[in-house]
Amino acid sequence: MTSTNPTTAPTDRTADLLAAVLADLAPVVAGIGPDSLHRPTPCTNYDVGQLRDHVLGWLTTFAGGFADPQGRAPADVGGYRAPDDSAAAAAEVRAAAERLDTAVRAGAADRPLWLGESSMPGDLALSMILWEYQVHGWDLARATGQPWSPPAAAAEASLAFAPGMLTADYQGPGKAFAPRVPVPDDAPPLDRLLGLSGRDPGWSSD
Repeated sequence: MTSTNPTTAPTDRTADLLAAVLADLAPVVAGIGPDSLHRPTPCTNYDVGQLRDHVLGWLTTFAGGFADPQGRAPADVGGYRAPDDSAAAAAEVRAAAERLDTAVRAGAADRPLWLGESSMPGDLALSMILWEYQVHGWDLARATGQPWSPPAAAAEASLAFAPGMLTADYQGPGKAFAPRVPVPDDAPPLDRLLGLSGRDPGWSSD
């Protein structure tokens, strides 16, 4: 159950929300069959199989970085390939999620996370991961016709965090994030987060 106790430390609240998001991600990954690997996704740079590799590869990288005593993530994320068996791929999600959560609960987010020669504060990295995995979880679920309903509190937290990251250097035509998609102010938090992140909440592969 996701904690909403206002006395909980911010990092612990983020960890609670991320644990819930990743718990929802595992069955989505388990539901990706071989016939769907080449379907398009809302993340236009990747088809389903490529996005699954990206999502799992970075999750294991983040988990390794938080678990490392020096906060240094493994280097070769680009070479990661998810297991062909969908149950095995889902098991990797669960194992990486548990490793990341254990490290964060032990204080790993209090130190920098290093990705190669670049670093970022651990608490900022944790919030970034929460945001990214809500959006990419939706990408995979929507592309494969599966449900995706992480806690609304997770989307609310990312709505407060993401605008500070979405500068003109990162969002716009040809940049890391597609231009924002207009979404009604009274839309559900996840839909507003998707629009902010350059996704159309009504996307369909049809």
